[in-house]
Amino acid sequence: MSPREKHNIRISNHRDITLDLGTPGHFDRITKIGKAISSPVRLDILNILKNTPRSLQEIASLLNIPLSSTALHIKTLEAAGLVISENQAGTRGSMRVCVCSFDTISIASFNADVDSSNRTVSMEMPVGNYFDCQISPIPTCGMADENGAIGAYDSVQTFYLPQRTNAQLIWFTIGYIEYRFPNILNPLLSVEEITFSMELCSEAAGFLENWPSDITISINGHEAVTYFSPGDFGARRGKLTPDSWANGATQYGLLKHFSVNTDGCYIDNRKMHSQITIKDLHLCDSPNISLKIEVKENAAHPGGVNLFGKNFGDFPQGIIMSITYDTTR
Repeated sequence: MSPREKHNIRISNHRDITLDLGTPGHFDRITKIGKAISSPVRLDILNILKNTPRSLQEIASLLNIPLSSTALHIKTLEAAGLVISENQAGTRGSMRVCVCSFDTISIASFNADVDSSNRTVSMEMPVGNYFDCQISPIPTCGMADENGAIGAYDSVQTFYLPQRTNAQLIWFTIGYIEYRFPNILNPLLSVEEITFSMELCSEAAGFLENWPSDITISINGHEAVTYFSPGDFGARRGKLTPDSWANGATQYGLLKHFSVNTDGCYIDNRKMHSQITIKDLHLCDSPNISLKIEVKENAAHPGGVNLFGKNFGDFPQGIIMSITYDTTR
C-alpha cells in the first residue's frame, strides 16, 4: 500500500498559487508565505510532502525533530496556505495527516516590466509623483508641463499644488524631493542590485553650460552617491522639449544611472567611494522604497537640479527603478 493510499487526503486539482503585489488583499498572504519558507526545516517538510501525505509522527521521524516542533512548523505552513491537514483514524486513535497544497507560486509585480534574460524588474515613476519635498525659497525653483509653467515661478507653494502630478520638468536650487516606489521585490529571490535612472542636470537662471552642482542620491535613508553635474544645458533645444517652452531656458539633461549592489555604489557602472551596499538598504523591511534627490546647502557646488519627465528633454522616461535578482542562489 502506497503512502498516498495509506493516508487518503483530498486536495484541489488547482494547486498553482498566483499572487499580485498590486492587490492589497494579497499582502498578508505574501508575508505569510515569506515567513513560512524562511526556515530550512519547513522547506524540508514541503519537500517530503510534495507528492506524499504524511502524518505528524512520520514527518518528525523523517526529519529527526521533536513532534512538538513539527506541529509548530506545520501550523506556520498551514497559515500560509502551503500545507493542508486533517485528522484521520489511526491504529491508536486519530492522527493528523498533512500534504503540500500547491505546485507553483507566482508573484506578479504591479505593472512592472520584467526582463527575464537580464533577471530584472523595472517600474517608472512620473517626476511629478513625488511623496515629499523640502525646497528652499532661494531662486530658482518651479515646475512645468507640456503647456508651460505650473503655478508661480520661485514659489515653494507651487510644489504642493495638485497639478504637480502633471509636471514634466521640476527644478530647484537647494533642498530635496523624495519619491517612494512601491516595493516590487519578489520575496522568494535574492536582490543583487537596485538602479535608478533619470535625466537631470544643474539649475541656473536661464541656463549655463558650465554650472557645476553636487546632487546627492539617497536610497532608503542612506546617502549612496553624490553626482557632480557639470552644467545646466540650454544651448540647443531638447529633443522632446515642447514648443511651449521658451528658448534661453533649460532644455535637456544627461541620463544617469545610480546603482547599489553587493559590492557598493555606482554611477553609470563606475564605482564610487561610498561604503553602502545592497544589504544596508534593508529593502524588504518596508512596503516602499525611498529615493531622495537632494542639493545640500553646504554642498561644495550648490548648483541646483533639473529633473526631466518623459515629455521633456532628450530621453522619453521619468525616473525608472530597476531591480536585478541573483538567480544563482
